[in-house]
Amino acid sequence: MSTANRLQLPGLRALRLATGTALCLAISFALDFPIPVVGPVFAVFLLATQTRPLSLKTGTILVLVVASTTGSGLLLVPLLRHYAFAGVLIVAVLLFLAFHYGLRGGNNLVATFLVAGLTMISAAGTSDFQLAVTVIGALAKGLLLAVLVSALTHRLLPEPADAPRAPAARALPDAQARRIALRAALVVMPAYLLAMTDPASYMPIIMKSVSLGRQSCTTTARHAARDLIGSTLLGGVLAIAFWFSLRLFVHLWMFFLWMALFGLLVGRKLYRLSPTRYSPGFWLNSLVTMIILLGQSVQDSVAGKDVYTAFAVRMGLFLVVTVYACLMLLLFEQRRGAG
Repeated sequence: MSTANRLQLPGLRALRLATGTALCLAISFALDFPIPVVGPVFAVFLLATQTRPLSLKTGTILVLVVASTTGSGLLLVPLLRHYAFAGVLIVAVLLFLAFHYGLRGGNNLVATFLVAGLTMISAAGTSDFQLAVTVIGALAKGLLLAVLVSALTHRLLPEPADAPRAPAARALPDAQARRIALRAALVVMPAYLLAMTDPASYMPIIMKSVSLGRQSCTTTARHAARDLIGSTLLGGVLAIAFWFSLRLFVHLWMFFLWMALFGLLVGRKLYRLSPTRYSPGFWLNSLVTMIILLGQSVQDSVAGKDVYTAFAVRMGLFLVVTVYACLMLLLFEQRRGAG
């Protein structure tokens, strides 16, 4: 690979991430998707982890994942309603298996989508079957949009022919994978249980916990507070800055342009154009947190709710689940050292 291409590649990837995420966000809100933040969050995961557009095989696998997630989530609803304890245990086991699959060298995107769908659909179904159907539609539309936008941005901003492919996922030893998968499942479960009490209000908490569960698979206990809490706080600050920037001129095109700008700012850090001591996972989680908080604030504004109170409550809950995730990492590290 030429020196010029090596220098241009991080900038190209940052631009692709920002453009794809902004386009996905704008389309989701323009088409009034049920949960409009799903599409851009999936787009971030796709564009940040894939250096090439999805192959037909991978796309087929993702479709099958959505189908299996939908089926498993709906099948669990009667069990969760009538035998709640047994149902929650089954969800915990399925989360463990999904994370374990990714850690053993499986497709991390598939594992992430499976965890998100399983938790969101089953939690929604315990309250209202129609809400579960709405969540299914949101996940399907969001994933389809993310895949299409990812393919489009890869076509508009293709990788150089001699660019190296992303390294294959490293399979962890089985014992280590089981320990980390158990830890990640325990990170997600409290938010899932909270969401079961009021799925319509706490769906963003599930999305945040899924992001934390994914991040907890790569961070260490030593850097847990910095990576998890720091990225959550930064995501909140970015969401506030975005909100007040958007208020200067409220328009869908400005929504797109501001998202592209903030995506570029984070992309520069993520792809080391502006090197920092923080990991790529830190910047990825910051961007996801910003999108979730911002998207919910926009929806609150449209619904006539008190945006600032709702943001403060949501941010507080995000910090609570993040601190809990840090404690899980520290607890497992201490038990490992003691063992």
